[in-house]
Amino acid sequence: MNRRDAISRVALIMGGAVIGAEFFISGCKSTSNQVSDLFDADHVAFLNEVADTILPDTSSPGAKAANVGAFMAVMVRDCYTPADQKTFVDGIKKLDEASRKKFSNKFSDLTAPQRTDLLVDLDKEQKEFTTKRGKDLEADAAKHKGDLLYKAPELPNHYFRQMKQLTLLGYFTSEIGATKALRYIAVPGHYDGNVPYKKGDKAWAT
Repeated sequence: MNRRDAISRVALIMGGAVIGAEFFISGCKSTSNQVSDLFDADHVAFLNEVADTILPDTSSPGAKAANVGAFMAVMVRDCYTPADQKTFVDGIKKLDEASRKKFSNKFSDLTAPQRTDLLVDLDKEQKEFTTKRGKDLEADAAKHKGDLLYKAPELPNHYFRQMKQLTLLGYFTSEIGATKALRYIAVPGHYDGNVPYKKGDKAWAT
C-alpha cells in the first residue's frame, strides 16, 4: 500500500479529509533526529495506549504492537503545521482532563471498557466539532464569493480527530497492520478484477 492509497482509505473511513494529507503525499520535512523536541517517551507511551484503545488486539495484534504512538509523534513533528502541532500536543493534556472529569482518574489508569467509553464520547465530540468547522468555512467562503484574493481562515482541527486519523494511517501502513490485519503479497502478480470473495476475508494491503 502506498502513501496516497493509505490516506485515501483513512479519509474514506473518517468521512473527510485527512489532516496534513498534502504534506504526507508531497513529502514531510524532518527537522530533528529525535522525537523529544515535541514529545517525550511518556507521550509516546500515552499515544500507544490511546491507539490501542482505537485498534485493540483481536485476531491480529493491535496498534500498540505496531508502536503507532511513535509513528504519530514523528508524523506530527515532521508533517503538521505549527498550529496543528499545538492542537495535537495540547490534546494529550485535554484527553487526560476529559478522563479525570468523566471517571475521576487519568487515562492510563482506566479499565479497557472505561477507555473505550471515553473515546466514544470524544469521537462524537470531534464529529460535531468538524461538522461545525466545515459549515463555518463554507459560510465564510460564501461571504467572499467572487473575491479572487480570498484566503480561507485557518480554523483549528480537533485533537482526537488527529489522533484517530494517525492511528489508522500508522497501523495499516505498518508491517503488522499490512500483513496481519490485511493480506499482503510483497511482489503482486497480474491484476485480477474478479477475485472470489468469501464473507470475512481480509482486505488486501497490496
